[in-house]
Amino acid sequence: MPSPSFAPSAKRVPASRIRALADAAFGMEDVLFLQFGESTLPTPPYVIEAVNQAAQEGWTFYSANQGLPSLRAAIIQQIAKLHQVDIDPSEIQVNSGGVQALNLAIKCVIDPGDEAIVLSPNWPNGSAMVEMFGGRAVEVPMARAGQRFTPDREALEAALTPRTRLLLYASPSNPLGWTATVAEQKMLLEFARQHGLWLLTDEVYERIFYGRHGTADGEQSGPAGVGRLAPSILQLCSREDAVIVVNSFSKTYRMTGWRLGWMVGRADFIQKAAQLNEFIVSHAPTMIQRGGEAAIAHGEDDIAAMVEEFQERRDFSAEMLRGVSGVNLPEPEGAFYLFPQLEGIEDSFQFAMELLRETHVAVAPGNAFGNGGEGSIRICYAPGMDVLKPAMERICEFINVHNSKR
Repeated sequence: MPSPSFAPSAKRVPASRIRALADAAFGMEDVLFLQFGESTLPTPPYVIEAVNQAAQEGWTFYSANQGLPSLRAAIIQQIAKLHQVDIDPSEIQVNSGGVQALNLAIKCVIDPGDEAIVLSPNWPNGSAMVEMFGGRAVEVPMARAGQRFTPDREALEAALTPRTRLLLYASPSNPLGWTATVAEQKMLLEFARQHGLWLLTDEVYERIFYGRHGTADGEQSGPAGVGRLAPSILQLCSREDAVIVVNSFSKTYRMTGWRLGWMVGRADFIQKAAQLNEFIVSHAPTMIQRGGEAAIAHGEDDIAAMVEEFQERRDFSAEMLRGVSGVNLPEPEGAFYLFPQLEGIEDSFQFAMELLRETHVAVAPGNAFGNGGEGSIRICYAPGMDVLKPAMERICEFINVHNSKR
C-alpha cells in the first residue's frame, strides 16, 4: 500500500538554522543566549494588568476577523502621531503577531509558481512563507556602500521574471540593523510601481532606531515626545498603491510571547485579508487586543528608556568587535542586532556551532538569513549586560584564536 507523502511545497521549506543551533544550545548547560531576537526586559505591568482586567470583564469571546474596532482606532491614532499619515479603519488588519501578519499578507498575493524578490540578508521567515505557498523566493543581496548596505536597483531589475509578484524587505532590518533612507524607499516604491508588484515591508523595529551618521536630523527624529523614528513607506505611498506594511507589538512594547501585530494596506487588500483570516486563526485573542490598547496608551516613556539601553548595549558590543582583527562591522542604524562579517569564514553555521561548543555562547549563523549572509554571524544585543558582557568577551577571544589558526 503506497504511503502518502508531504506536499511538495512543504518539502521545499528548509529547516531554520537559527532553530537548529538553538536546539543544540538547549541541550547544554550555562549557555549565554544571543541567537534569538528577543529582549530580556519584561512586558510592562500595565499591559499585564489590562489583559487580566479584560479577561475578568468578559473580553473572552470572538472579535471581528479584522480586530477590535477600539484597537484599530488606537493604531490609527498612533500612525497619525508618528508619521502624520491618515489611515482609514478599512485599511487596518489586527493579527496574531507580526509573523501571522506576514504569513497572511503573502498568502493574499502569492500563488503556486509565483515569485517574490526578497532583499537579502533578511529574516528567513518571509522567504520560507513564500515557499510554503508554492511560490519561489528570489533572494537579491544588498550592495555595500561604505559602512552601509543599500538596495541594488540593477540587481533587482535582473531578478525580475514574468512570474514576479512581490518585493519584500525589512526596515529596520533583521539581521543587518540597516534602515532604508527616504531616497531608498522612494526607489523601491518606484520600482514596484513600474513593474506592477506588491511591495511588502516589515517595519516591526521602527521604534528601535538610533539615527545615522552624516544625515539631517529631520530623517532621524520623530514628532515631539517620540524620539528617533525610522522612516516609514506609509509617508511616501498613496492609499491606492499596492503597499503592505507589517508591524507588531512584540519588539516595541516587549510583548513577544503575547502574539499581537497588525498590517496596513489598501482597503480591498485588507478586506480580503480579513476574509482569509477567518480560515487561519479567526482573530487575535480578544483580551490580548485590549492589552495592545494599553501598550499604545502608556508605553512612550518605556520605549524611550528601552531604546536608550539598547543603544548603550549596541555601542559597547560594536566597540569590542571593532577592536578585533578580521572583523568588518557595518553601521547598525536600528533594531538590536550586529551582523559582523568575519574574514576567512566560509560556513557560518559551522563557525557558530564551534563557537557554541567551545565558549557556550549561542549566536545565529549568517547563512540562516539568505544568500547575502554567508561569512557573517548575527549577534542580538538586546539581553542585559550581565549576559552581553561575558558573551562578547568570549566571542572576541574566540575570533582572535580562530584568526591565529588561519
